[in-house]
This record gives sequence, C-alpha cells and structure tokens, in this order.
Amino acid sequence: MSDQLKFIVEKLNKEPFKKNFNLITFDSLESMQLLQLLSDVLGEIDPKHVVDIREELPEQTAKRMLCLLGILKYKPPGGTSDLSTFRQGLVIGSKPVIHPVLHWLLQRTNELKKRAYLARFLIRVDVPMEFLQDDAVADTNRQYEELMEAFKNLHKECEQLKTSGFSTAEIRRDITAMEEEKDQLIKRVERLKKRVETVQNHQRMLETARQLRVEKEREESLAQQKQEQKNQLFHAEQRLQRVQLQLKDMRHAAVDSKPESLMKRLEEEIKFNSYLVSEKFPGELETKKQSLQLLQKVVAEPAMGQSDLNELETKINEVNAQINQLIEKRMMKYEPIDSKFSMYRQQASIISRKKAAKAEELQAAKEEMANLERQMQQKSSQAQEMSGTEVLKGDEFKRYVNKLRSKNTFYKKKRLEIAEITAEYGILQRTEELLRQRHEDVQEQLQAIEAKKGISGYSYTQEELERVSAVKSEMDEMKGRTLDSMSEMVKKLITLVADKKSSLAPIIKDLRQLRQKCQELTQACEEKKAQYDSCAAGQESSRSALAQEVKVLREECGQEESRYHHINCMKRILDVQLQRAKEEMKMYVSPDPQERRKAIREQYSRMITEQENLGKKLREKQKAVRESHGPNMKQVKMWRDFQSLMECKKECFLRQQNQVSIGQVIQEGGEDRLVL
Repeated sequence: MSDQLKFIVEKLNKEPFKKNFNLITFDSLESMQLLQLLSDVLGEIDPKHVVDIREELPEQTAKRMLCLLGILKYKPPGGTSDLSTFRQGLVIGSKPVIHPVLHWLLQRTNELKKRAYLARFLIRVDVPMEFLQDDAVADTNRQYEELMEAFKNLHKECEQLKTSGFSTAEIRRDITAMEEEKDQLIKRVERLKKRVETVQNHQRMLETARQLRVEKEREESLAQQKQEQKNQLFHAEQRLQRVQLQLKDMRHAAVDSKPESLMKRLEEEIKFNSYLVSEKFPGELETKKQSLQLLQKVVAEPAMGQSDLNELETKINEVNAQINQLIEKRMMKYEPIDSKFSMYRQQASIISRKKAAKAEELQAAKEEMANLERQMQQKSSQAQEMSGTEVLKGDEFKRYVNKLRSKNTFYKKKRLEIAEITAEYGILQRTEELLRQRHEDVQEQLQAIEAKKGISGYSYTQEELERVSAVKSEMDEMKGRTLDSMSEMVKKLITLVADKKSSLAPIIKDLRQLRQKCQELTQACEEKKAQYDSCAAGQESSRSALAQEVKVLREECGQEESRYHHINCMKRILDVQLQRAKEEMKMYVSPDPQERRKAIREQYSRMITEQENLGKKLREKQKAVRESHGPNMKQVKMWRDFQSLMECKKECFLRQQNQVSIGQVIQEGGEDRLVL
C-alpha cells in the first residue's frame, strides 16, 4: 500500500498535474478532495470530464465516473461480488476505493487517453430490429457502420505512419526537393511556351488540348458516377431481395394459420403483456424506487463517526429484540383459522413466484428467439451476398432441382455434339497433314527440276520479289501522304506563329512592366510579413505568461475554496454534535422522569442493570449445575452399567433359545448338574 501511495504522489507531482503533495498531505485528503482529484485525472484522460464536482450532484458524479471507468475497462479488485461496495465507496469518496483507481489510471495514462478517444467513435449504437425494418433507418445504420469501419482503417494507417520512422528532417528534405523540381518544371513550361509561340495557330491547338483534357476528366467522372450508380443498383437489389424474402416468410407463416389460432395467439400475447404491465413491472419499479430512496438517504446523510455507528447498532439491536418479542407473542396466540389462512397464503405466494419465474423464462425465450431470428437473417444475408442469389426454400428449391435436371440433359446432348465435332476435327487434321506432305513432295520435285535446269531457287526468289515489291509500293504511298501532310502543317504553323507574334508584342511589353511591379510588391510584402511575425511572437509570449499567471491564481483560488468548504462542513458537524450533547445534558438534568428516561445515560444504565441481573441468574444456574454434576455423573454411570447388564442377559437368553438341547441342567444346593 505504501508503494502504491508513493507512486500516486510521484505521478501527481509531475506534469500535467503539479499538485505538490507528500505522503502525509495526500493521506489526509478528505472525501470531496479525493473525488475532485479523481475527476481531474479522468479529465486529463478525457477532456469532457474536466468538471468541478461541487457544481454537480453526487449521483451525477458517480454515474459519470462509473461510465468512463467502464469504457476504460477498469475492473475493481474484489471482482463482481463487490460491485455494490465499489459503487458506494465511489459515491462517498472512500480511500480504499479511490486509491486503487488512481494507481491504475496513472500507470497507463497514455494508453487510456487513446482508448477514451477511440471510444467516442467506436461505441456502437444498438438499434432494435423493429426499427431496422424501415429503409431509411437501415440505410443510415449501414452508413454509420461504414463510417466506423473507415475510421478504423484511417486510424490504423495513421498509427502505421506514426510508427513507420519518418522524421521531420526527411520530410523537409522531400519538401525542398519537390520545390526545386517545381521550379524546374515552371522553367521548362516557360521554355516550351516560348517555343510554341513561334508556331502558327498555337492558341487554337492549346485550346484543343485543354478541351481534350476536360473531356477526359469528364469521362473519368462519368465512369465514377456509373460505378456509383451500379453500386446503388446492387444495394437496391439486395434490399429488394431482403424485402421479398421477408414477404415470402410472412406468407409462408400465414398459409397454415386460421383466424381462431391467430386470435388465440393474440390473446395469449395480450395476457402476457398485461401481466408484465400490471404485476411484474410495477413490482420491479417499486423495488427499484425503494432501493433508490435508501441510496439517496444514505448519500444525503452527513459523514458519521464511530459514536454514531455505535448508536445505530444499539438501535438496530433494540428493534430486532422488539421484532422477536412480537413474533413470540404472535406464536403464542396461534389459532387454527390463522393456520388455514397461512396455508392458503403460502400456496398463493408459491403460485405467484412460479408465475413470475415462468414469465421471466417466457421473456428470456422470446429474447432468445428474437436473437436467433436476427442471426438467421444475418446468415441468410451473408449467404446471399456471397453467392449473389437468395436462399431457396420449399417449392422454389424443387423448381430449381427440376431446372438443373433439364440443364443436365441439355448438357449431355451438347457433350455428344462436341464429341462428334472433335472426331471430325481429328479427320480434318489428318487430311491437312496429308495435303501438307503432298505439297512438300511437289516442292521437292520442283526444286529437283530447277536444279536439273540450272535455275535452283527460282520459285522462292520470285515469291520474295513479289512480296517485297508489294511492301515497297505501300511504303511509297505512305511516305507521299506523310510528306504532304507535314508540308501543309508546317505552312499552317508558320502562318499561325507570325500572327501570334504580331498579336502578342504589346502584351509582352505590358507583361514586362507588370513583372517589375510584382517584384517590388513582393519585396514590400516580405518586409511587412517579417514585422508582423516579430510583433505576433512578442504578443504570444506575453499572452502565455499572463495565461500561466491566471492558471496559478485559479488553482490557488480553488484550493482556498475547497479549504473553506471543508472548514465549513467540519463546523457544521461540530455544531450538530454540540447540539446533541446539550440535548443530552438537558434531558439528564430534567426533573421530569419521562424526559430523563430518554437520555442515553439512563438507557445505558437500564441495559447495564438488566445485563447484571441476567449475569447473576446465569451464575446461580452455573452453581447449581456444578453442585449436581457429581451425583448426576454417578447416576449416568449406574444407568450405563444397568444397560450393559441387561444387554448381556438378553444375549444369554437368545443364545440359550438358539442352542440345541443335549441334556438337562439341574441346580440344587448351589450346584449345577448335567443329566443326559
């Protein structure tokens, strides 16, 4: 525990808390100060919890802290069995509850900051299934889930970029390199502009290129719109399939139903709902209200000391004694009629408990059935998305099987046709091979004849010459067309460049003057910017100093206010205790015996006398028991010996009864004789 307190104090004395605590001052903090300190630590983790707890109710403070601790996945040391104790300790600011929470929060502040930040965007909103039947709500919920998934992906990318190892120096070098490349590209564009200015009709060509680029961009946007419309059509088809599936299920459920069965089912549902509304829910609501009133009463009461606790214990013991006396009196006045009524009451209570248990089981079964229906719908939608078609049922599945059988017969027929075509293809391939072989034989004979005549290679050379001449004629025609088009283009460009030169001459003259003026204005702007930066830096430094001073003063003011409230509360407690002591003294010195009997001293005196009388009676009883202990023990021993003697006689008698008679025993004069 001391190590825990040392760690908490060490963390609170550092940034960003700066509390200047030591172990003594931290351990002497009151419950309100501990709760405010816990609220400050939670506010450092989540800025929404920067709250002064004096400005909100204790229930709101406890609810806010419990909600954030649940989001941060804090588990109390005692587990689920001590949750009520943990909540009560958090409400009253108990040190055994607050200290472990502070230790856990300060151990992993950075991790909890990240978890609190992500919880604002990743805590799902549970929408009931009956609301999701509406198309607008379903679309909104789907968009919400898509945005949540997009946020997850972006956050992962951001974390990967943070841990990827990019440094600011590398980024600055990349920026400078890109700026240099940008300057080079600007210079290159200017050179190209100067070169294009000499070409005729260059403005029209640039306008044509610009229009081409615009049309390409428009084409890309139209393609994107087309893809979006396809996605919307796909989602609409999926929605239509879901609605058709629901309609089909409803029709299937309504096929075998009759009006009598529907009315009977509705009557059962109405009875069940009326039971829940009239009996179950009001009882639960009443118990909740009673527990809430008790908790509010506990919270509203001031802090109690050991004397107050002792007084409450005595009152509880007195009330318990009175209850026991009343129960004994009631049992003494027991009557048969009341026993019958009690039996009926007991049976009625058993039936009501069974009814409540069955209602809870029915409600749990309905919830489980709704969950199973929701899971079935999700599985069917997943299967539909994976396969692209809806899940078939009943008659549709039979029709699908018949369709598959017809397709199977059609497939077998086509397979036979393919086998015939394959056989015919083999025959044609063999014919082609024979013809190719015959052609090769003819070519060999022709080459042999050419060699015999002394003109070997004549046929091959003639074929090559014909092919080359055809290619040459095509190339000549293409060159002629290209030269004509190039000469026409050159003439057009020359005329266009001359026109543009004459039209751009005055504009270039004005542009030179504007460039000079732009340089002057740029220099003046840089000077003004430097002055502004220096002035802004001075103002920012003075503002930060003032802000720091204001922060220190606010902290001092808050400490003084908390000290004032603490002293005021202690004063009120002392006043109440003093008033109670005065009333006790007044009752003690009062001449009225009734008032004097109400005093605590008199009550304790009566209790002491009663206990002394009881102790006296018990001592007398103990003395009587001690005096009669010896004779009683002797009598017990004698009874035990008598019991053992009787058992022995019984054994002998039984043994004698079971024994076979082999003679006769005669007893005379103190002698035993056996006569055979």
